[in-house]
Amino acid sequence: MTLVVALHITACILLILIVLLQSGKGAEMGVSLGGGAGQTLFGASGPATLLTKITTVVAIIFMVTSLTLAYMSGHQSESSVMKGNPIPVEKTTK
Repeated sequence: MTLVVALHITACILLILIVLLQSGKGAEMGVSLGGGAGQTLFGASGPATLLTKITTVVAIIFMVTSLTLAYMSGHQSESSVMKGNPIPVEKTTK
């Protein structure tokens, strides 16, 4: 369970960072008009396919871990570590 949660949180953070690294749809217009958008981190359209593939893989990992965590939370075990212990009762004094 802890491994799935750690993988889920890592996938969340990576997905946010990868989406923020990608240029928006309006960036091509700036490049064609001679704007400064051509001076981006990866160039005009260099890693678009690489970032798209990475985004797809991380999104799949995110969805699988989300479904796994949802399944695990709905099917928790019926046993308890406190099953053998008696319920504590407060003593009342008159």
